[in-house]
Amino acid sequence: MNVNTILSDIKKRKFSPVYLLHGDESYYIDLISDALENTVLTDAQKGFDQTLLYGKDTSITTIVNTAKRYPMMSDYQLIVIKEAQELKWKAEEDFLLKYIENLTPTTILVLAFKYGKFDKRKKIYKAFDKAGVVVESAKLYDNKVAEWIGDQFRMEGYTIHPQASSMMAEYLGTDLSKIANEVEKLLLNVPKGEEILPKHIEQNIGISKDYNVFELQSALAKRNTLKAVQIVNYFAENPKSNPLPMVIGTLGSYFTKILKYHYLPDKSPQSAAKQLGVHTFFLKEYELAARNFNRRKTFDIINQLSVYDLKTKGLDVGPHTGSGDILRELVFKILN
Repeated sequence: MNVNTILSDIKKRKFSPVYLLHGDESYYIDLISDALENTVLTDAQKGFDQTLLYGKDTSITTIVNTAKRYPMMSDYQLIVIKEAQELKWKAEEDFLLKYIENLTPTTILVLAFKYGKFDKRKKIYKAFDKAGVVVESAKLYDNKVAEWIGDQFRMEGYTIHPQASSMMAEYLGTDLSKIANEVEKLLLNVPKGEEILPKHIEQNIGISKDYNVFELQSALAKRNTLKAVQIVNYFAENPKSNPLPMVIGTLGSYFTKILKYHYLPDKSPQSAAKQLGVHTFFLKEYELAARNFNRRKTFDIINQLSVYDLKTKGLDVGPHTGSGDILRELVFKILN
């Protein structure tokens, strides 16, 4: 079931008797759990009919016994099991299975099973799926983060420039909870109807619009040595904001896309953008980069990035070599 549909049903007070929320990405697990905690009961009712338990501190026996009770002050009792992955599933899950097969209609049981997938082969998983709502919250791929950011703004009636969403994606990674917090910050600080631009990212998130990995990629694509050196020097002076492993990882992804562009049979904007997983806004840069770095050179750069990635881990590097020195040397080899 679509997460937005689930949230809409919760808002309409259309509840399921059991929710199994599992997966590697905690964002949607927390989003649905929080929505239920904020909607099912009033603050006055929570003291009587809401129970929050942690998997490592409770047992399935306790959960089932609690679930069989009836509410005191409302139509429902809400039971939320946080860190449900810590429960003793092998030893006690049959007890929970019997409950799921004979649910208490006035109980809403929520199991937040984080940092991994629930075993879908188990009989109890099938019982969850049949009796209630099951949500698998999967990690977002790197090349989908910018699109996800754009969707968050669109749902709130905003638009964001492709360069701005890429800046956020490059610097914030795939942690959706972290990204959502920054999106919320921008929604509070940018007037509705105004497009979110790189300047807003710089002002509200602290990412420099002139000195970031995105601009370094652009400088390298254009073989703009002066600009590339200026950015690298900025990175060297601000290592905490621009950690070397992140920079090299991002460049690795970038040059892999350039290599992929070389081999695309159809380089039309729509087709190329889809194959590379980027916005059409950036295709001219990839086309320019492909002209400036032929296939052989691109292969060599990707190899160099692998070598320098090992250097960030302390392999084959001098005792007095800093991250700025490593990056300067790498950029020199890319451009020469």
